[in-house]
Amino acid sequence: MKMQERIRRARRKAGLSQAGLAELVKVQRSAVSNWESANDVQPSMQNMVAIARACRVSIEWLGTGRGGMTSDPEALADIPAADAELVDAHEERALLAAYRNLARRSQHLVMELILALQAGHRGSKAR
Repeated sequence: MKMQERIRRARRKAGLSQAGLAELVKVQRSAVSNWESANDVQPSMQNMVAIARACRVSIEWLGTGRGGMTSDPEALADIPAADAELVDAHEERALLAAYRNLARRSQHLVMELILALQAGHRGSKAR
């Protein structure tokens, strides 16, 4: 997962809008939007620390993706697993639940199907 995705996940976990996080970090909302975009704009170390504090996530996780999202194991205890993974769409949540209920062999077949569909989709874009 890229830093931009971790920032977005941390912000959403904290229940903050981009404007809300910007206010806490003392930057413009456009800065938060840039950090979360695919432009590879990264916050300064000072802003990283402020984001981690505002969102109550681990600075190591936010910066590198290593370790747990939060150093407080109780922070996500009352959130269903799919929500803790920040699965936003109902269809994604249903797909994840169905996948987890499959036998291991069936999970492998589903992954093969998804990879084949992705490869076909990428091939059609290239034409």
